[in-house]
Amino acid sequence: MQPKPKNFLLTILWAGLLVGYLDITAAIFNFMFNNDGSPRLIFRYIASAAFGQKRAYSESSMIAFGALFHFLVAYSFTIFFFIIYPRLKFLSRNRFITGFVYGCFVWCIMNLLIVPNTYLSRFPTLGWRMFLQVGILILAIGIPLSYIAYWFYSGRRTSNQPQAAIYNEIKTIQNEKIPS
Repeated sequence: MQPKPKNFLLTILWAGLLVGYLDITAAIFNFMFNNDGSPRLIFRYIASAAFGQKRAYSESSMIAFGALFHFLVAYSFTIFFFIIYPRLKFLSRNRFITGFVYGCFVWCIMNLLIVPNTYLSRFPTLGWRMFLQVGILILAIGIPLSYIAYWFYSGRRTSNQPQAAIYNEIKTIQNEKIPS
């Protein structure tokens, strides 16, 4: 009996939800520890990137928009990782290093490309906060995605030669009797 095939969309759904949850939870703990503020301010800050600071801090619906934007970004990075993972063979060699590098990549994309092109429009400052942010992304997004993608794609490689798998499948079909 063969194991049940893994569902790509379901795996993406759960992986994106997990890394989004881990990331926002770490951000909330970090914010509350350093600022003694309400976690709702984090979601308003995220919404202010799209709507501007005045609107984000005056309308209560902006909390929901902030959560939505946060999870859209988390899912975007999840989908991108699952797309590149099977194409770049070196990603499957060491899950920890892959997670470390991908967490750094996420930080660079967010802080050097995305955030400067929003209403926030600020570049990151170097220092201990930057290292903390990168560490959160490594632990909350990079490493979990690395392990989940390894799990998802590991059972898919049945042979080093794809032709052998195709040949075996054709032989199996030819050996089955066709009902008359």
